[in-house]
Amino acid sequence: QVQLVESGGGSVQAGGSLRLSCAASGITLSINAVAWHRQAPGKQREFLAVITPGGRASYADSVKGRFTISRDNAKNTVYLQMDSLKPEDTAVYYCYQLAYSVWGQGTQVTVSS
Repeated sequence: QVQLVESGGGSVQAGGSLRLSCAASGITLSINAVAWHRQAPGKQREFLAVITPGGRASYADSVKGRFTISRDNAKNTVYLQMDSLKPEDTAVYYCYQLAYSVWGQGTQVTVSS
């Protein structure tokens, strides 16, 4: 059974940083693409970033230059480093494994001004 578990969310002031983790079981993340999405209250879920098995990363324009997706193969974990956070980054953040179409449970990020 494929499971993804996010962690690392919390509350931070504008301009601060957080690092989210997405730990996987039942699947090897190094050979499967993984993406991060977020959903703010009253809004649709939004794509943020994806990392391919080859390590190539792509980002949404809204987070390019501020967020960095990475992977630790030994820990079977994908990360989302979020810098220069803004109040509009407040949302529940989810990781998503594309091949198995599996979502994590989400982790809340709140950015105050």
